Amino acid sequence: MDIAQLQAYGYFTLIILLVIALYGYIYHLYTKKKDVDGVDYESYSDMALKDDLDDAPVSPKSDDKSTLEGAQRNRREI
Repeated sequence: MDIAQLQAYGYFTLIILLVIALYGYIYHLYTKKKDVDGVDYESYSDMALKDDLDDAPVSPKSDDKSTLEGAQRNRREI
């Protein structure tokens, strides 16, 4: 076994390990799409393309005043 054959085996092994790592990382990304808060940020990827006034918003906003009052209350506590 000469050095060229050892280099070929090492190169082949390295490529196989990198492919396995790449597929593992892709699998991790698609299984953990949501962050800790439960927000799926992949839905925000089209925001720059769909920015006309007639386009639907990415996430619906509510006009509920209880969330607004809670935000103001938390600001006063700080």
